[in-house]
Amino acid sequence: MEVGGMLPFYSQEEISPIKEGDYVGEDGLIRCGVCGKRKQFKIEISGFQKIVPCICKCRSDEIEKEKQKDEYEQRMHAINRLKDASMMASKFRDANFSGYKVREENQEAYKLALNYVKKFREMKEKNQGLLLYGPVGTGKSFTAACIANALMEQNITVIMTSFVKILHDIGTGDEASYIQILNSASLIIIDDLGAERNTDYALEKVYNVIDSRIRTDKPMILTTNLELSEMLQTTDIRYRRVYDRIFETCYPVEMPGKSFRQIEAAQRFNDMKELLQ
Repeated sequence: MEVGGMLPFYSQEEISPIKEGDYVGEDGLIRCGVCGKRKQFKIEISGFQKIVPCICKCRSDEIEKEKQKDEYEQRMHAINRLKDASMMASKFRDANFSGYKVREENQEAYKLALNYVKKFREMKEKNQGLLLYGPVGTGKSFTAACIANALMEQNITVIMTSFVKILHDIGTGDEASYIQILNSASLIIIDDLGAERNTDYALEKVYNVIDSRIRTDKPMILTTNLELSEMLQTTDIRYRRVYDRIFETCYPVEMPGKSFRQIEAAQRFNDMKELLQ
């Protein structure tokens, strides 16, 4: 109900419901039986006093919790929408730095990955990307996925795919439109450089994707099982033009060591051996 052109007044039940245990204080106003704060206050309108409801501390805390819950759910919905649009494989959707298995061989890469997320605004302005290289199973893709998910939690658009998938998608659709979709993201992460078919066609498409990305002045992160010396010292002009373009904007980060999968398989073998003996 609106009084004298002022903001509408709501009933006590609408604002702060009277509950069992509530009581009337010495001032004649209802107080909360839990926190003891007033649920009513007096105002004066045109010389007349009116008692109107107000929110006690309990209800205020409830409203704040409900607000935080709504904001959290909205944020998670936005993050899930980003992940749905990211092309990321389902096995990487939950990758995060809190679950990162840090060991001596990957300490430096772990630190660089964290700093890349923290300084992403600067990285984007400078069009600075990363090239994660090393043997199979050392956590290159997982590290890249941790970066992707951490950025998407900040509502930054990321696309994570592989060169094998890119070549397949280009071969079944419109290349220009597909590359435009890739370049719409603030960051693209492309897995397994070198795993694609080593044909002139494949190398040309890989070059086109990398070259077009660099021309947009947006960063990219690549992973590869290739050795750095192999990329730097190749004399094949077809590969050279691809690698030279990559090193223009991607800082090489080595991820050496034994394969996590081999280490875990060996541990499972030992555990089973102990159980069976």
